[in-house]
Amino acid sequence: MFPSLWEGFGLPVLEAMACGTPVITSNLSSLPEVAGDAALSIDPYNVGELAEAMTTVASNSTLWRSLHEAGLARVKAFSWRQTGLRTSEILQRYL
Repeated sequence: MFPSLWEGFGLPVLEAMACGTPVITSNLSSLPEVAGDAALSIDPYNVGELAEAMTTVASNSTLWRSLHEAGLARVKAFSWRQTGLRTSEILQRYL
């Protein structure tokens, strides 16, 4: 569960997915882009919506498995190697 109101990237979401943990996250900032369809997106200002998502994931084993598998697949789109290479390219351009 990561109901952040503001997030620069969303590393905690990817870390959870990499561990196979189903994710519930905010529909704000960069989080929908990072999580894609591999997480439940909620309005972090709506406590009822957050509680409902938590209850649903905890009680619905089919949804739990689906989020688990989708998260493991989604995290493959991101890599530290690619992040390092792209960061290096940008730095080289400006140094």
